[in-house]
Amino acid sequence: MASETTTSTDSQSATERWFDGSLVAVILVSLAVILVGGLLQVSFGAFSMTLVEAWHAVFNPKVVFSTQAWNAFLFGGELPEMSRESLIVWNIRLPRVFVAILVGANLAVSGAIFQAVTRNELASPFILGVSSGAGLMILLTLVVFSGLTAFLPLIASFGGALAFLIVYAIAWKNGTSPVRLVLAGVIVGTVFGSLQTAMFFFADNIGIVQSAIAWTTGSLTGTDWEQVRMALPATIFALLFALVGSRQLNVLLLGERTAQALGMSVEKVRFLLSGVAVLAAAASISVAGIVGFVGLIVPHMVRNLVGSEYKRLIVGCMFVGPALMVVADVGARLALNPVQIPVGIVTGLIGGPYFLYLMRKQTQIGEI
Repeated sequence: MASETTTSTDSQSATERWFDGSLVAVILVSLAVILVGGLLQVSFGAFSMTLVEAWHAVFNPKVVFSTQAWNAFLFGGELPEMSRESLIVWNIRLPRVFVAILVGANLAVSGAIFQAVTRNELASPFILGVSSGAGLMILLTLVVFSGLTAFLPLIASFGGALAFLIVYAIAWKNGTSPVRLVLAGVIVGTVFGSLQTAMFFFADNIGIVQSAIAWTTGSLTGTDWEQVRMALPATIFALLFALVGSRQLNVLLLGERTAQALGMSVEKVRFLLSGVAVLAAAASISVAGIVGFVGLIVPHMVRNLVGSEYKRLIVGCMFVGPALMVVADVGARLALNPVQIPVGIVTGLIGGPYFLYLMRKQTQIGEI
């Protein structure tokens, strides 16, 4: 009986060690930002409505508690009867908010994993060539194999995985190192970025060119429940495995020799966790294109708020990333209304000054 009590107490204290007040505050503030940003997003458009009308439409119990409605949203079934406001909000505007949430969570968690795997604060899906590989395969599909657009998540995952395999092969020399991975990522990202630019010369349709530009700059314009359905399975899988692998990420930060001394197969763990990060990044790119800076700056923001313990960091990224993306998309949609700009431009305008602030504030930035 005493041992059971001791075990329960140890388990409770372990939970309290990583789930404390600072993390709760980050989660609550992020949820508040997402809620306010989402309400602003659904309140403005060609069909205007007040914040109160938008609130009632969002929380319409005939939609929220309708199994037929959720079957239509998540599995493509037939929509039930609903008011015009609820139809506009739930079928047109809210999916864009949900896609922003998924994209933000995926990019933030992907960046956090890559920073642990490389032990470098400057690592991100973009720096390691994953974004460029996934983006190249998507552009190739849009320009040459347009009939395969229904498989964009798989195609993006394949492109991201291929790019990272090439990075891994270049960096391999009796094992890999964080420095070689980053350098190889820059090389592969540059080459794949050049190939992306070359793809524009093979597109003879202005509509395809405009769509391709949207992909390369990152955009949530025109997203609907189809994009939610495309990204949701990979997002759930990637985020769950990121949480499960948080202990291994902590060990990787101790250095290769320490990790090996603790019995870890460093290369195997590094490769598997990188695969999770690639999947998360590819799920984001497949529905929103290449959105810059989110995977780089969100882990920094969360690390400064809750510390470097990776379970806390991953959970924090799952909330701060969506909050940043929702706010950025509200700005992208409403700043120059009625003209909508790509959300990747807004995240760049937010991320650039913030990263400059970090560089000025911290005397050393780079290796974790």
